[in-house]
This record gives sequence, structure tokens and C-alpha cells, in this order.
Amino acid sequence: MRSMGDFKKIRSEGVLPVCVHDEFCGGCIYQGMPYGEQLAIKEKEVRDLFEEKRIQPERFDSIEGCPQQYRYRNKMEYTFGDMVKDGPMCLGMHKKKNFMSIITVDQCQIVDEDFNRILRFTLDFAAERGYRHYHKKSHRGLLRNLIIRRGVRTKELLVNIVTTTEEGFDEDAYTAGLLALQQNNQLNNQIVGILRTFNDNIADKVTCEELKVLYSRDYYMEEILGLRFKVSAFSFFQTNVEAVERLYSEALALIDDFAGKTAFDLYCGTGTISQILALKAKAVIGVEIVEEAVEAARVNAELNGLDNCKFIAGDVFKVLQTVDEKPEVIVVDPPRMGMSLDAVEKIAGYGVPQIVYISCNPKTLAVNLQQFEYLGYKVRYAKAFDNFPWTKHTECVVMMERVGK
Repeated sequence: MRSMGDFKKIRSEGVLPVCVHDEFCGGCIYQGMPYGEQLAIKEKEVRDLFEEKRIQPERFDSIEGCPQQYRYRNKMEYTFGDMVKDGPMCLGMHKKKNFMSIITVDQCQIVDEDFNRILRFTLDFAAERGYRHYHKKSHRGLLRNLIIRRGVRTKELLVNIVTTTEEGFDEDAYTAGLLALQQNNQLNNQIVGILRTFNDNIADKVTCEELKVLYSRDYYMEEILGLRFKVSAFSFFQTNVEAVERLYSEALALIDDFAGKTAFDLYCGTGTISQILALKAKAVIGVEIVEEAVEAARVNAELNGLDNCKFIAGDVFKVLQTVDEKPEVIVVDPPRMGMSLDAVEKIAGYGVPQIVYISCNPKTLAVNLQQFEYLGYKVRYAKAFDNFPWTKHTECVVMMERVGK
């Protein structure tokens, strides 16, 4: 099995990366490497982290490759800026090892081609009109970000341009230009919403201070495992639909039987797992700290005709302190930072026979598993999933069983 050091050596010996942006873009770190070798590296990283924390699953399956290695991302958040100080305006990703510089990524391999076409149109539109990008130090300028989201199953596109409140942006012309791409058959998907988000916050992140609908609506529709989901402009939603559909199916199949039982879906986001559980469970309680995501979960449950779901907004540990219901099944899918020790202790304290842990960060997963094992659980099963080829990210599914008192 080759290491990253071996990979760098291969690159130096003349293996060309697939993506033309690879020299400067830091998004995909495995360009030029055979896919099988990427999988081997990712699996070894997960196994090494488990070994470091002395986590020894009874069964540790080989990593699952991605069903689609290219064009799989359904959301991208691009930034306006320049590659060199006072140079031409760019729109894309941060440059490797230089957060202040932006490179244009209009030939990205991991997004649908329509993303590249909309990015290029937007950049040309801005350049022709002499718009200035927002400067992180002076806090002046008009253009900040471009966010594109896509319904993979529905082929719907949502375009959101993020600007300051500085005057001068021609909303009508921008909208007409995007729709012309569609009318001229230059897009493979259908634009269902064009938005403008106003953000004067000095923090270098997208903050929605005001959202304006320039065309049609502020959401797109998606389908997962036969369920329909309304995904609004800033709702969290999995960025690789086909891969996560497979992951969720395998994860929930690990539970012996949740039919007719009360299930907790903790860190539930927009309630995707909750609603899959609700198809068989007696009742499902989803807990999520992001209020907008909880509202979206409620809307989606109603959309799917599910009346046995309850969603609560708040910190998981604090919410569980107030919930009277007792779970018989628990699924957790926390953010990259993992779960706090307080949350782990509260969850373990229910003493349910099985807990399924879905993780987007193997490092924090290993730490939490060590805590669960101390509290009377044993890791029976583990498997890594490569839902994001060419990047450093790896997802994992773990099933734990209660073995203590």
C-alpha cells in the first residue's frame, strides 16, 4: 500500500493530474492517483485511528468506493477575489496555502458541468460591468460569493449570488442572463430559483442578513430512498445524494429491528434519517441545533405524509435533559467536531441495545467510540465509505451494542 510520500514521488515522476486546476486548487488532494490507491489510503487512515484509540470492531469491512467518481457534488460555495493582489477578478476556491488568494475553477471535475457554466457566466458578467469583489481587509466591494445547489434526482438548480449592500448590482440583467443560458439549451438542468443574499458581516463566511428572490423560488426539491425533500437556500443537505443513499441504507440495516419502536435521530439535520426511520418506527424524535434545518425537517415530514416524527431545535445534550420519551433505538450523525462527552454520557445512559454512529470525521469518531466503550458499549461493526473521491474526506458507519450492566 502506498503512502502519501509515495504519492508525491509518483507525481514528481510525471503522472499528470486529471484536473487543470490541480496546481493551485487545494480541494482535491489525490489528483493523478489511481482510485483504488485512494481507497487504500483512506481505509488505512481510519484503521490507524481506531488502533490508536484501541478500538477493535468485531467486524471491520473494507471501504466502500463511490458509485460516481466525478460530477457528484450537488452544492458548491464559490468566493470572489483575486489570485494576485489587484489582479483580475477570480471566482472559485481558495488557493493552496494562501487563504487570501482565489483561483477560478470553471473546469472542476467533481461538480455537474452546469456549475462550471454558471460560474463562468457570473464571472464574465461581473467583469464586463466592472464590479469589485469584496476585500477581506478593507471590507469594501460588492461581490462576495456564488452558491449553486442541484437536485440530482429532480435536475433542479438554485443559484444564489452573495453581495454586500453596496449599490450597483444589476439584478434584472443577471437574472436575464442566467435564464438565457437555459433558454439557449446551454444547461442540462432547470433553474428553479435565482436568489440574492445580502451580507455586510466582516467575518469571512456566508451570513444571510437578507435574502431576496430574483426569480421563482428559494428552494429546490430532491428525492432520497423514495422520500421527497424540500431543500432551502441555506439548509444543510448531504452533498453526494447517490453515495449517502447507499450509506444510509447500509447503516439502518445494521439495526436488528426498529419496527414499532421509538427511535432518536440525534444531530438530525433536515431529518433525512428520521424520515427513513419513521417509515417503520412507532415514533421518531429528531434533535438538531440549527433551527432552519429543524423547520425544513418538519416541512419535509409533512410533505412525505409522516405524522410520527417530532423535531426539536437545540443542543443535543440540553434537549435530551428535557425529553420524557425513552428511546429503544438511537442513531447519531454529528458534525465534524463529533459529540461532547456530556452528550456521549447522556446517550449511553439510555442503555439502548444498539447505537448506530454515522461520522464525517474518523478522528472525532474514534475519540467518541473510546468514550462509549468505557461506558459499556462494544463496537461490533465498522465500515468506511468514500463519498468524496479525490478529496481528503471519508465517512464511516459504526454499530455499537450494549455489553455492560
